Amino acid sequence: MNPALPQSLAGGSDTIVALATPPGRGAISVVRMSGEKALEIARRVVDPWPIEARRVTLCRIVKPEHGRILDQALVTSFISPDSFTGEDLIEISGHGGHYVPALLMDLLISHGARQALPGEFTRRAVLNGKLDITQAEAIGDLVDARSDLMHRTALSQLDGGLSRRIMALRSQLISLEALIAYDIDFPEEDDGPIPRERIGSEVDLLLIGLDALLATVPFGEMIREGAVIVVAGLPNVGKSSLFNALLGQSRAIVTDIPGTTRDAIESFLETGKWPLRLVDTAGLREAADTVERIGIEVSEKYLGWADVILACGDTAASLSQVLDALEGKSEARIIRVGTKNDLPGAHLDNDLFDVVTSAETGQGLSDLVSSIDAELTESVGGLVVDTPILTRSRHIHGIRQARAEVADFGKTWREEILPAPVAAVHLRAAAVALESLIGAVSTEDVLDRVFSSFCVGK
Repeated sequence: MNPALPQSLAGGSDTIVALATPPGRGAISVVRMSGEKALEIARRVVDPWPIEARRVTLCRIVKPEHGRILDQALVTSFISPDSFTGEDLIEISGHGGHYVPALLMDLLISHGARQALPGEFTRRAVLNGKLDITQAEAIGDLVDARSDLMHRTALSQLDGGLSRRIMALRSQLISLEALIAYDIDFPEEDDGPIPRERIGSEVDLLLIGLDALLATVPFGEMIREGAVIVVAGLPNVGKSSLFNALLGQSRAIVTDIPGTTRDAIESFLETGKWPLRLVDTAGLREAADTVERIGIEVSEKYLGWADVILACGDTAASLSQVLDALEGKSEARIIRVGTKNDLPGAHLDNDLFDVVTSAETGQGLSDLVSSIDAELTESVGGLVVDTPILTRSRHIHGIRQARAEVADFGKTWREEILPAPVAAVHLRAAAVALESLIGAVSTEDVLDRVFSSFCVGK
Protein backbone atom coordinates (compact mmCIF):
# COMPACT_ATOMS: atom_id res chain seq x y z
CA MET A 1 0.00 0.00 0.00
CA ASN A 2 1.25 3.45 -0.86
CA PRO A 3 2.19 5.03 2.52
CA ALA A 4 1.78 8.51 1.06
CA LEU A 5 -1.96 8.00 0.65
CA PRO A 6 -4.29 7.75 3.64
CA GLN A 7 -6.47 4.66 3.72
CA SER A 8 -9.56 6.87 3.79
CA LEU A 9 -8.97 7.60 0.11
CA ALA A 10 -9.94 4.02 -0.75
CA GLY A 11 -13.55 3.97 -1.80
CA GLY A 12 -13.69 7.77 -2.01
CA SER A 13 -15.11 9.95 -4.77
CA ASP A 14 -11.81 10.56 -6.54
CA THR A 15 -10.96 8.85 -9.82
CA ILE A 16 -8.45 6.01 -9.71
CA VAL A 17 -6.31 4.46 -12.44
CA ALA A 18 -4.07 1.39 -12.58
CA LEU A 19 -2.26 -0.89 -14.97
CA ALA A 20 -4.30 -4.11 -14.76
CA THR A 21 -1.76 -6.30 -16.58
CA PRO A 22 1.76 -7.21 -15.40
CA PRO A 23 4.36 -4.61 -16.36
CA GLY A 24 6.98 -5.63 -18.89
CA ARG A 25 7.21 -6.79 -22.46
CA GLY A 26 3.93 -8.12 -23.85
CA ALA A 27 1.50 -7.76 -26.72
CA ILE A 28 -1.26 -5.96 -24.80
CA SER A 29 -1.49 -3.79 -21.70
CA VAL A 30 -4.78 -2.92 -20.02
CA VAL A 31 -5.25 0.32 -18.08
CA ARG A 32 -8.39 0.73 -15.97
CA MET A 33 -9.84 3.99 -14.69
CA SER A 34 -12.84 4.32 -12.38
CA GLY A 35 -14.60 7.21 -10.65
CA GLU A 36 -16.84 10.20 -11.16
CA LYS A 37 -14.34 11.95 -13.48
CA ALA A 38 -13.39 8.86 -15.52
CA LEU A 39 -15.48 9.85 -18.55
CA GLU A 40 -14.39 13.48 -18.37
CA ILE A 41 -10.70 12.52 -18.33
CA ALA A 42 -11.19 9.96 -21.10
CA ARG A 43 -12.88 12.57 -23.35
CA ARG A 44 -9.71 14.68 -23.22
CA VAL A 45 -7.34 11.95 -24.35
CA VAL A 46 -9.41 9.50 -26.42
CA ASP A 47 -10.18 10.22 -30.08
CA PRO A 48 -12.84 9.68 -31.38
CA TRP A 49 -15.31 10.45 -28.61
CA PRO A 50 -18.10 9.76 -27.70
CA ILE A 51 -17.89 5.98 -27.81
CA GLU A 52 -20.85 3.68 -27.27
CA ALA A 53 -21.01 2.17 -23.77
CA ARG A 54 -19.97 -1.47 -23.40
CA ARG A 55 -18.74 -1.60 -27.00
CA VAL A 56 -15.05 -1.92 -27.87
CA THR A 57 -13.87 0.92 -30.13
CA LEU A 58 -10.53 1.42 -31.88
CA CYS A 59 -9.27 4.87 -30.82
CA ARG A 60 -6.19 7.04 -30.74
CA ILE A 61 -4.74 8.09 -27.40
CA VAL A 62 -3.58 11.68 -27.76
CA LYS A 63 -1.88 14.28 -25.63
CA PRO A 64 -4.39 17.16 -25.90
CA GLU A 65 -1.83 19.93 -25.32
CA HIS A 66 -0.32 19.44 -28.77
CA GLY A 67 -2.30 16.59 -30.34
CA ARG A 68 0.57 14.09 -30.23
CA ILE A 69 -0.61 10.50 -30.73
CA LEU A 70 0.72 8.26 -27.96
CA ASP A 71 -0.88 4.96 -28.95
CA GLN A 72 -3.67 3.21 -30.82
CA ALA A 73 -5.88 1.28 -28.42
CA LEU A 74 -9.19 -0.48 -27.94
CA VAL A 75 -11.33 1.55 -25.53
CA THR A 76 -14.43 0.39 -23.67
CA SER A 77 -16.62 2.53 -21.43
CA PHE A 78 -18.95 1.28 -18.70
CA ILE A 79 -21.50 3.73 -17.32
CA SER A 80 -22.51 3.74 -13.65
CA PRO A 81 -24.02 1.64 -12.17
CA ASP A 82 -23.47 -0.99 -14.87
CA SER A 83 -19.78 -1.60 -14.28
CA PHE A 84 -17.57 -3.78 -12.13
CA THR A 85 -17.04 -1.01 -9.56
CA GLY A 86 -20.53 0.46 -9.85
CA GLU A 87 -18.90 3.72 -11.03
CA ASP A 88 -18.11 5.12 -14.47
CA LEU A 89 -15.25 2.95 -15.69
CA ILE A 90 -12.91 3.06 -18.69
CA GLU A 91 -10.72 0.21 -19.93
CA ILE A 92 -7.94 0.97 -22.43
CA SER A 93 -6.27 -2.00 -24.11
CA GLY A 94 -3.11 -0.65 -25.68
CA HIS A 95 0.28 -1.95 -26.71
CA GLY A 96 2.40 -3.67 -24.09
CA GLY A 97 5.92 -3.08 -22.94
CA HIS A 98 7.38 -0.75 -20.36
CA TYR A 99 7.19 2.67 -21.98
CA VAL A 100 3.72 2.85 -23.59
CA PRO A 101 1.68 1.82 -20.49
CA ALA A 102 3.76 4.16 -18.30
CA LEU A 103 3.15 7.00 -20.78
CA LEU A 104 -0.60 6.35 -20.69
CA MET A 105 -0.65 6.16 -16.88
CA ASP A 106 1.21 9.48 -16.63
CA LEU A 107 -1.22 11.07 -19.08
CA LEU A 108 -4.33 10.01 -17.12
CA ILE A 109 -2.82 11.00 -13.77
CA SER A 110 -1.83 14.41 -15.14
CA HIS A 111 -5.49 15.01 -16.08
CA GLY A 112 -6.90 14.29 -12.61
CA ALA A 113 -6.78 10.57 -11.84
CA ARG A 114 -4.61 9.04 -9.11
CA GLN A 115 -2.80 5.72 -8.82
CA ALA A 116 -5.11 3.08 -7.35
CA LEU A 117 -4.23 1.25 -4.14
CA PRO A 118 -3.95 -2.57 -4.13
CA GLY A 119 -7.44 -4.07 -4.44
CA GLU A 120 -9.13 -0.69 -4.66
CA PHE A 121 -11.23 -1.47 -7.74
CA THR A 122 -12.67 -4.56 -6.02
CA ARG A 123 -13.02 -2.63 -2.76
CA ARG A 124 -15.19 -0.06 -4.54
CA ALA A 125 -17.26 -2.88 -6.03
CA VAL A 126 -17.94 -4.07 -2.46
CA LEU A 127 -18.72 -0.60 -1.11
CA ASN A 128 -21.07 0.06 -4.05
CA GLY A 129 -22.96 -3.21 -3.53
CA LYS A 130 -21.71 -5.01 -6.66
CA LEU A 131 -20.05 -7.77 -4.61
CA ASP A 132 -20.00 -8.89 -1.01
CA ILE A 133 -16.71 -9.44 0.80
CA THR A 134 -16.60 -13.23 0.30
CA GLN A 135 -17.10 -12.74 -3.44
CA ALA A 136 -14.31 -10.15 -3.47
CA GLU A 137 -12.03 -12.64 -1.72
CA ALA A 138 -12.96 -15.19 -4.38
CA ILE A 139 -11.51 -12.88 -7.03
CA GLY A 140 -8.19 -12.95 -5.18
CA ASP A 141 -8.42 -16.75 -4.92
CA LEU A 142 -9.18 -17.02 -8.64
CA VAL A 143 -6.09 -14.98 -9.49
CA ASP A 144 -3.97 -17.10 -7.11
CA ALA A 145 -5.45 -20.48 -8.16
CA ARG A 146 -2.78 -23.09 -8.93
CA SER A 147 -5.07 -26.10 -9.36
CA ASP A 148 -8.35 -27.08 -10.98
CA LEU A 149 -9.91 -27.62 -7.55
CA MET A 150 -8.93 -24.15 -6.31
CA HIS A 151 -10.19 -22.67 -9.59
CA ARG A 152 -13.59 -24.35 -9.28
CA THR A 153 -13.90 -23.44 -5.60
CA ALA A 154 -13.11 -19.78 -6.32
CA LEU A 155 -15.64 -19.66 -9.18
CA SER A 156 -18.32 -21.15 -6.94
CA GLN A 157 -17.59 -18.58 -4.25
CA LEU A 158 -17.53 -15.75 -6.82
CA ASP A 159 -20.96 -16.94 -7.95
CA GLY A 160 -22.15 -16.44 -4.37
CA GLY A 161 -22.31 -20.06 -3.17
CA LEU A 162 -20.70 -19.39 0.21
CA SER A 163 -22.50 -16.06 0.55
CA ARG A 164 -25.89 -17.71 0.03
CA ARG A 165 -25.09 -20.37 2.65
CA ILE A 166 -24.05 -17.71 5.18
CA MET A 167 -27.14 -15.62 4.37
CA ALA A 168 -29.36 -18.66 4.92
CA LEU A 169 -27.79 -19.25 8.34
CA ARG A 170 -28.17 -15.56 9.17
CA SER A 171 -31.83 -15.75 8.18
CA GLN A 172 -32.29 -18.70 10.55
CA LEU A 173 -30.67 -16.70 13.34
CA ILE A 174 -32.90 -13.69 12.73
CA SER A 175 -35.99 -15.92 12.75
CA LEU A 176 -34.87 -17.38 16.07
CA GLU A 177 -34.28 -13.87 17.44
CA ALA A 178 -37.81 -12.97 16.34
CA LEU A 179 -39.25 -15.95 18.20
CA ILE A 180 -37.42 -14.95 21.37
CA ALA A 181 -38.55 -11.33 21.00
CA TYR A 182 -42.16 -12.44 20.48
CA ASP A 183 -41.98 -14.67 23.54
CA ILE A 184 -40.59 -11.77 25.61
CA ASP A 185 -42.98 -9.08 24.38
CA PHE A 186 -46.22 -11.06 23.96
CA PRO A 187 -46.13 -14.04 26.33
CA GLU A 188 -49.92 -14.19 26.72
CA GLU A 189 -50.87 -13.81 23.03
CA ASP A 190 -52.47 -16.58 20.94
CA ASP A 191 -51.42 -19.96 22.35
CA GLY A 192 -49.20 -18.58 25.09
CA PRO A 193 -45.41 -18.69 25.39
CA ILE A 194 -43.34 -20.27 22.61
CA PRO A 195 -42.60 -23.89 23.61
CA ARG A 196 -39.03 -24.19 24.88
CA GLU A 197 -38.63 -27.36 22.81
CA ARG A 198 -39.28 -25.38 19.62
CA ILE A 199 -36.52 -22.92 20.46
CA GLY A 200 -34.20 -25.83 21.27
CA SER A 201 -34.96 -27.49 17.91
CA GLU A 202 -34.17 -24.26 16.05
CA VAL A 203 -30.86 -24.02 17.91
CA ASP A 204 -30.00 -27.61 16.96
CA LEU A 205 -30.72 -26.91 13.28
CA LEU A 206 -28.47 -23.85 13.40
CA LEU A 207 -25.64 -25.83 14.98
CA ILE A 208 -25.98 -28.55 12.33
CA GLY A 209 -25.69 -25.94 9.57
CA LEU A 210 -22.66 -24.25 11.16
CA ASP A 211 -20.98 -27.60 11.83
CA ALA A 212 -21.49 -28.59 8.19
CA LEU A 213 -19.53 -25.52 7.10
CA LEU A 214 -16.81 -26.10 9.69
CA ALA A 215 -16.47 -29.68 8.43
CA THR A 216 -15.15 -28.26 5.15
CA VAL A 217 -12.10 -26.69 6.87
CA PRO A 218 -9.75 -29.63 6.08
CA PHE A 219 -10.87 -29.41 2.43
CA GLY A 220 -10.30 -25.67 2.38
CA GLU A 221 -6.81 -25.90 3.84
CA MET A 222 -5.83 -28.63 1.40
CA ILE A 223 -7.36 -26.83 -1.59
CA ARG A 224 -5.77 -23.49 -0.76
CA GLU A 225 -2.31 -24.61 0.39
CA GLY A 226 -2.01 -28.02 -1.28
CA ALA A 227 -1.52 -31.35 0.49
CA VAL A 228 2.05 -31.83 1.74
CA ILE A 229 3.50 -35.03 0.23
CA VAL A 230 6.97 -35.80 1.59
CA VAL A 231 9.36 -38.11 -0.29
CA ALA A 232 11.42 -39.77 2.47
CA GLY A 233 14.06 -42.47 2.56
CA LEU A 234 17.68 -43.33 3.18
CA PRO A 235 20.36 -41.63 1.08
CA ASN A 236 20.74 -42.91 -2.49
CA VAL A 237 17.52 -44.95 -2.67
CA GLY A 238 16.10 -42.90 -5.57
CA LYS A 239 14.06 -40.24 -3.76
CA SER A 240 15.15 -37.35 -5.98
CA SER A 241 14.77 -39.41 -9.15
CA LEU A 242 11.21 -40.28 -8.09
CA PHE A 243 10.53 -36.61 -7.23
CA ASN A 244 11.74 -35.51 -10.68
CA ALA A 245 9.81 -38.27 -12.45
CA LEU A 246 6.55 -37.31 -10.74
CA LEU A 247 7.06 -33.68 -11.73
CA GLY A 248 8.16 -34.57 -15.23
CA GLN A 249 11.21 -32.31 -14.97
CA SER A 250 14.59 -32.21 -13.25
CA ARG A 251 14.06 -30.10 -10.14
CA ALA A 252 16.32 -32.07 -7.80
CA ILE A 253 20.00 -32.91 -8.38
CA VAL A 254 20.40 -36.67 -8.81
CA THR A 255 23.81 -38.31 -8.16
CA ASP A 256 25.17 -41.53 -6.71
CA ILE A 257 26.76 -39.62 -3.82
CA PRO A 258 24.87 -40.11 -0.52
CA GLY A 259 23.69 -36.86 1.04
CA THR A 260 23.35 -34.88 -2.22
CA THR A 261 20.01 -33.41 -1.17
CA ARG A 262 21.00 -31.01 1.64
CA ASP A 263 17.68 -29.18 1.97
CA ALA A 264 14.01 -29.79 1.32
CA ILE A 265 12.96 -29.02 -2.28
CA GLU A 266 9.29 -28.23 -2.81
CA SER A 267 7.26 -28.12 -6.01
CA PHE A 268 3.57 -28.01 -6.90
CA LEU A 269 1.88 -30.95 -8.64
CA GLU A 270 -1.65 -31.01 -10.06
CA THR A 271 -3.06 -34.55 -10.11
CA GLY A 272 -6.52 -33.74 -11.38
CA LYS A 273 -8.08 -34.46 -7.99
CA TRP A 274 -5.96 -32.82 -5.28
CA PRO A 275 -3.32 -30.08 -5.45
CA LEU A 276 -0.07 -31.47 -4.05
CA ARG A 277 3.01 -29.80 -2.53
CA LEU A 278 5.59 -32.46 -3.35
CA VAL A 279 8.67 -32.25 -1.10
CA ASP A 280 12.01 -33.98 -1.70
CA THR A 281 13.96 -34.30 1.55
CA ALA A 282 17.45 -35.12 2.69
CA GLY A 283 18.22 -38.78 3.27
CA LEU A 284 17.37 -39.95 6.77
CA ARG A 285 20.57 -41.05 8.50
CA GLU A 286 23.00 -40.01 11.22
CA ALA A 287 25.16 -37.32 9.60
CA ALA A 288 28.49 -35.94 10.77
CA ASP A 289 28.50 -33.14 8.20
CA THR A 290 27.01 -29.96 9.72
CA VAL A 291 25.22 -28.83 6.55
CA GLU A 292 23.72 -32.26 5.90
CA ARG A 293 22.61 -32.50 9.55
CA ILE A 294 20.75 -29.19 9.18
CA GLY A 295 19.11 -30.55 6.01
CA ILE A 296 17.96 -33.65 7.89
CA GLU A 297 16.48 -31.44 10.63
CA VAL A 298 14.53 -29.54 7.95
CA SER A 299 13.33 -32.88 6.56
CA GLU A 300 12.05 -33.91 9.96
CA LYS A 301 10.07 -30.68 10.23
CA TYR A 302 8.40 -31.45 6.90
CA LEU A 303 7.60 -34.95 8.14
CA GLY A 304 5.66 -33.34 10.98
CA TRP A 305 3.69 -31.20 8.51
CA ALA A 306 3.07 -34.01 6.00
CA ASP A 307 -0.35 -35.25 4.94
CA VAL A 308 1.16 -38.28 3.18
CA ILE A 309 4.72 -39.68 3.32
CA LEU A 310 6.20 -41.66 0.45
CA ALA A 311 8.54 -44.04 2.31
CA CYS A 312 11.03 -45.02 -0.40
CA GLY A 313 13.24 -48.09 -0.48
CA ASP A 314 15.15 -49.89 -3.22
CA THR A 315 15.36 -53.08 -1.15
CA ALA A 316 13.42 -54.66 1.69
CA ALA A 317 16.20 -53.67 4.08
CA SER A 318 16.26 -49.98 3.08
CA LEU A 319 12.46 -49.82 3.35
CA SER A 320 12.57 -51.36 6.83
CA GLN A 321 15.21 -48.84 7.90
CA VAL A 322 13.23 -45.81 6.68
CA LEU A 323 10.06 -47.08 8.37
CA ASP A 324 12.02 -47.36 11.60
CA ALA A 325 13.43 -43.84 11.09
CA LEU A 326 9.92 -42.45 10.58
CA GLU A 327 8.66 -43.95 13.85
CA GLY A 328 7.33 -41.17 16.08
CA LYS A 329 8.21 -38.38 13.67
CA SER A 330 4.84 -38.01 11.94
CA GLU A 331 1.19 -38.98 12.14
CA ALA A 332 0.81 -38.80 8.35
CA ARG A 333 -0.36 -41.68 6.23
CA ILE A 334 2.52 -43.68 4.76
CA ILE A 335 2.75 -45.20 1.29
CA ARG A 336 5.58 -47.75 0.97
CA VAL A 337 7.22 -47.09 -2.39
CA GLY A 338 9.67 -49.44 -4.10
CA THR A 339 12.19 -47.59 -6.28
CA LYS A 340 14.73 -48.49 -9.00
CA ASN A 341 12.74 -51.50 -10.19
CA ASP A 342 14.35 -51.12 -13.62
CA LEU A 343 17.82 -52.13 -12.36
CA PRO A 344 19.13 -55.61 -13.26
CA GLY A 345 18.23 -58.09 -10.59
CA ALA A 346 15.67 -55.80 -8.93
CA HIS A 347 12.62 -57.88 -8.05
CA LEU A 348 10.81 -55.91 -5.37
CA ASP A 349 8.21 -57.84 -3.37
CA ASN A 350 4.78 -56.44 -4.19
CA ASP A 351 3.50 -57.71 -0.83
CA LEU A 352 6.08 -55.57 0.97
CA PHE A 353 5.60 -52.38 -1.08
CA ASP A 354 2.31 -50.59 -1.74
CA VAL A 355 3.60 -49.36 -5.12
CA VAL A 356 6.65 -50.45 -7.12
CA THR A 357 8.15 -47.77 -9.38
CA SER A 358 10.93 -46.94 -11.79
CA ALA A 359 11.83 -43.32 -12.40
CA GLU A 360 13.72 -44.42 -15.52
CA THR A 361 10.86 -46.28 -17.26
CA GLY A 362 7.87 -44.58 -15.60
CA GLN A 363 6.63 -47.85 -14.13
CA GLY A 364 4.13 -47.38 -11.30
CA LEU A 365 4.06 -43.57 -11.37
CA SER A 366 0.37 -43.32 -12.27
CA ASP A 367 -0.42 -45.98 -9.65
CA LEU A 368 1.51 -43.93 -7.08
CA VAL A 369 -0.45 -40.76 -7.89
CA SER A 370 -3.71 -42.72 -7.59
CA SER A 371 -2.59 -44.06 -4.21
CA ILE A 372 -1.81 -40.53 -3.00
CA ASP A 373 -5.25 -39.31 -4.13
CA ALA A 374 -6.93 -42.26 -2.40
CA GLU A 375 -5.09 -41.64 0.88
CA LEU A 376 -6.02 -37.94 0.87
CA THR A 377 -9.65 -38.67 0.03
CA GLU A 378 -9.84 -41.21 2.86
CA SER A 379 -8.24 -38.80 5.32
CA VAL A 380 -10.57 -35.84 4.68
CA GLY A 381 -13.57 -37.57 3.10
CA GLY A 382 -15.25 -37.10 -0.25
CA LEU A 383 -15.72 -33.70 -1.81
CA VAL A 384 -18.95 -32.63 -3.51
CA VAL A 385 -18.14 -30.32 -6.40
CA ASP A 386 -19.42 -26.74 -5.96
CA THR A 387 -20.12 -27.22 -2.23
CA PRO A 388 -19.47 -24.00 -0.28
CA ILE A 389 -16.08 -24.42 1.40
CA LEU A 390 -14.25 -22.38 4.03
CA THR A 391 -10.84 -21.54 2.53
CA ARG A 392 -9.74 -18.49 4.54
CA SER A 393 -8.91 -18.03 8.20
CA ARG A 394 -11.33 -15.07 8.36
CA HIS A 395 -14.20 -17.34 7.30
CA ILE A 396 -13.22 -20.06 9.74
CA HIS A 397 -12.93 -17.61 12.64
CA GLY A 398 -16.32 -16.03 11.85
CA ILE A 399 -18.18 -19.35 11.61
CA ARG A 400 -16.52 -20.68 14.77
CA GLN A 401 -17.43 -17.49 16.63
CA ALA A 402 -21.06 -17.76 15.46
CA ARG A 403 -21.16 -21.43 16.42
CA ALA A 404 -19.81 -20.72 19.92
CA GLU A 405 -22.40 -17.98 20.49
CA VAL A 406 -25.29 -20.19 19.31
CA ALA A 407 -24.06 -23.04 21.53
CA ASP A 408 -23.83 -20.69 24.52
CA PHE A 409 -27.38 -19.49 23.87
CA GLY A 410 -28.61 -23.10 23.62
CA LYS A 411 -27.00 -23.98 26.95
CA THR A 412 -28.37 -20.95 28.80
CA TRP A 413 -31.82 -21.47 27.25
CA ARG A 414 -32.14 -25.17 28.10
CA GLU A 415 -30.73 -24.79 31.60
CA GLU A 416 -32.61 -21.50 32.16
CA ILE A 417 -29.40 -19.95 33.49
CA LEU A 418 -30.22 -16.43 32.30
CA PRO A 419 -33.40 -14.47 31.51
CA ALA A 420 -34.39 -14.69 27.84
CA PRO A 421 -33.45 -11.05 27.00
CA VAL A 422 -29.93 -11.65 28.32
CA ALA A 423 -29.53 -15.05 26.65
CA ALA A 424 -30.64 -13.53 23.33
CA VAL A 425 -27.48 -11.39 23.33
CA HIS A 426 -25.64 -14.53 22.19
CA LEU A 427 -27.88 -14.75 19.12
CA ARG A 428 -27.22 -11.12 18.20
CA ALA A 429 -23.46 -11.72 18.53
CA ALA A 430 -23.73 -14.79 16.29
CA ALA A 431 -25.64 -12.81 13.67
CA VAL A 432 -23.03 -10.04 13.73
CA ALA A 433 -20.26 -12.64 13.25
CA LEU A 434 -22.00 -13.95 10.11
CA GLU A 435 -22.81 -10.47 8.84
CA SER A 436 -19.16 -9.44 9.09
CA LEU A 437 -18.21 -12.27 6.72
CA ILE A 438 -20.35 -10.96 3.87
CA GLY A 439 -20.03 -7.26 4.66
CA ALA A 440 -23.55 -6.65 5.94
CA VAL A 441 -21.68 -4.93 8.75
CA SER A 442 -18.07 -4.02 8.19
CA THR A 443 -15.30 -1.85 9.51
CA GLU A 444 -12.27 -0.29 7.86
CA ASP A 445 -9.88 -2.75 9.47
CA VAL A 446 -11.82 -5.72 8.03
CA LEU A 447 -11.68 -4.20 4.55
CA ASP A 448 -7.99 -3.37 4.95
CA ARG A 449 -7.25 -6.96 5.90
CA VAL A 450 -9.24 -8.40 3.00
CA PHE A 451 -7.67 -6.24 0.29
CA SER A 452 -4.12 -5.97 1.63
CA SER A 453 -2.89 -8.90 -0.51
CA PHE A 454 -4.62 -7.82 -3.75
CA CYS A 455 -2.60 -6.66 -6.73
CA VAL A 456 -2.91 -3.11 -8.06
CA GLY A 457 -5.55 -2.94 -10.80
CA LYS A 458 -7.88 -5.43 -9.14
